[in-house]
Amino acid sequence: MTKTELIKSHCKYLNLTALSVHLDEILSEAENEKVSYLELIKTLMEKEIAHRQEKDLQKRTHEAHLPLCYNLDLYDFTVANGLDKKQLNQLRELKWLEQNYNVILMGPSGTGKTYIAAGLCFDAVHKGFRAYFKTMEGLIKVLKLKDITRSAATEYKRIMRSHLLVIDDIMMFPVTQQDAVAFFNLVNELHDRTSLVITTNKSPREWADVLKDSVLTTALLDRILYRCEIIKLEGKSYRMENRKTIFENKLS
Repeated sequence: MTKTELIKSHCKYLNLTALSVHLDEILSEAENEKVSYLELIKTLMEKEIAHRQEKDLQKRTHEAHLPLCYNLDLYDFTVANGLDKKQLNQLRELKWLEQNYNVILMGPSGTGKTYIAAGLCFDAVHKGFRAYFKTMEGLIKVLKLKDITRSAATEYKRIMRSHLLVIDDIMMFPVTQQDAVAFFNLVNELHDRTSLVITTNKSPREWADVLKDSVLTTALLDRILYRCEIIKLEGKSYRMENRKTIFENKLS
């Protein structure tokens, strides 16, 4: 076994994946450029660090369960929904997340609530935060099954360790009293340590109609609205304005 092969073996043993794969390439470049031993070590370490950071980003992005559209770099600012470019860029800076603020995106269907929320979730993941995207329906399901199935228990633990939880379509559908209490308990546990991004087509005043419990609704809103920015989106549905057809355009 050559020294290079031995080093590769050591790299695999130490789980230095990038070094074992790129060792020949790095050594060849170092020999051609006659770099110092310190520079060579620095290059080797940086290669492994970059590889691990990329793998970590991929893992956190996968676990975030983002919908198909979430890249805010592609956001269409020609759509008039009440949110301008400056405001969106401020949201993307994520200073509110660092300060444990919540964000509520409120407005009718098709005004970009889910897209913006998912984009902020992805931005958070990209900056190293643990962030998760769940619909209200999906979140209730996790809360129901967390003591029954291993997958739900694992997902619940991830949510509890998160820096950001996006809850899409909150209060769109009626929930049972038991589910409402479970949801309140979750929000109460996350209060002041995990930021929430909430999308809803109902104003907070209307949440009591869905929960059918004014006391519980008041307690829930007290925790969510304590440090919260409410962004009201408006306008026509982007999907309806840009809807697709299966028919080719025909000349009349």
